[in-house]
Amino acid sequence: MNITPEQYSEMSKKASPKSNTKVNLPVAFAVGGAICALGEIIMTIFQRAGLDETSAGTWTSIILVGLSALLTGLGWYEKIAKHAGAGTLVPITGFSNSISSSAIEAKSEGFILGVGAKIFTIAGPVILYGCSASVIYGLIYYIFK
Repeated sequence: MNITPEQYSEMSKKASPKSNTKVNLPVAFAVGGAICALGEIIMTIFQRAGLDETSAGTWTSIILVGLSALLTGLGWYEKIAKHAGAGTLVPITGFSNSISSSAIEAKSEGFILGVGAKIFTIAGPVILYGCSASVIYGLIYYIFK
């Protein structure tokens, strides 16, 4: 059976669940904003406690990553993401969720061949291309400075 791209597109539209953009967009925006606001609150607390901006930012990142991993482990992050959609993909928490969920899924295969080998299945390309891009940008900066 040969299916044309137009037929495939039509079949895909029929099979895909309908998305209510008028509701999903504001919810994603609100949840993403709430995560960012939480980060700002945590950072402000650390700065008022006497930490400089760099140290406060570092500790804020650590707390957001840890909190995201904890919520993923408890199964709550998935429930939040189900309703918030892209709002939970705020870079640092979404990245932590992807690594944590890969590790949790591979736990039954053992710590070395399961968790150790598959923890970077989703995050690996991000790390690889992020490091590669930083080297290229660094070389460009060095050459033109």
